[in-house]
Amino acid sequence: MRVTVVTPSFNQAKFLERTIQSVLSQDYEDLEYIIIDGGSTDGSVEIIERYADRLAYWVSEPDTGQTEAINKGFAKASGEILAWLNSDDSYEPGAVSAAVSFLQIHPEIGLVYGDGNFIDADDQVIGKFPSRQTSYVQLRRGYVHVCQQAAFFRAELWRKVGPLDPSFYFAMDYDLWVRLAKLSGVQYIPELWANFRLHGDTKTVSEDDRCWPEMIRVHRRDGGSWVSVIVAKYWIRKLVAPIIRRRRRSLFTTK
Repeated sequence: MRVTVVTPSFNQAKFLERTIQSVLSQDYEDLEYIIIDGGSTDGSVEIIERYADRLAYWVSEPDTGQTEAINKGFAKASGEILAWLNSDDSYEPGAVSAAVSFLQIHPEIGLVYGDGNFIDADDQVIGKFPSRQTSYVQLRRGYVHVCQQAAFFRAELWRKVGPLDPSFYFAMDYDLWVRLAKLSGVQYIPELWANFRLHGDTKTVSEDDRCWPEMIRVHRRDGGSWVSVIVAKYWIRKLVAPIIRRRRRSLFTTK
């Protein structure tokens, strides 16, 4: 089974090479790697060019952001299994082969995901993503628990539910997980597959308060009521958001 990994990139030269190396060093042979750069001016293009002979496709041109870049990449993909890895994140050794092995054995599962560490700008582990088993019902209630960096899904399902909705800035992955889980099983594997980097420019740190309103949009679009678990979680999250942001910032501002 061919696996296609897409990396959306824009002005992340500081981390990009580590991302690329983590993909190209995977022990899975049939791996197609695509990089979609949004017209970086910080040296990212020169980094990509050094690996061009090992890429299935790459381009550097202006786009509207991460979502468009991912969609462009998957439009070029020929893999039966798809994933995207942002240009400041990384895979752990053996992640791709572990995901493929599981999906080969379990055709009823359309989305598989593992654990992810939070890391800082220097690759130091500063926490762990709260991955655990979820389902369509739980996703609709706001229990996400899918580490995007450690997630792999079937291309045949992507062709039914994709592409990512460009109107979402933050919750496009949540929206995708909901649409995939509606059609197929999802499975959590308690193995470390990826690293989720937190630094000052990360959306998770700088603009987290935009995520939950977008999740509510998914909920309402799919017929959800204003009287529901996810709406209650939204208001609770809104109240504690300043504390969460301070704690996240402290992870990489204190040593």
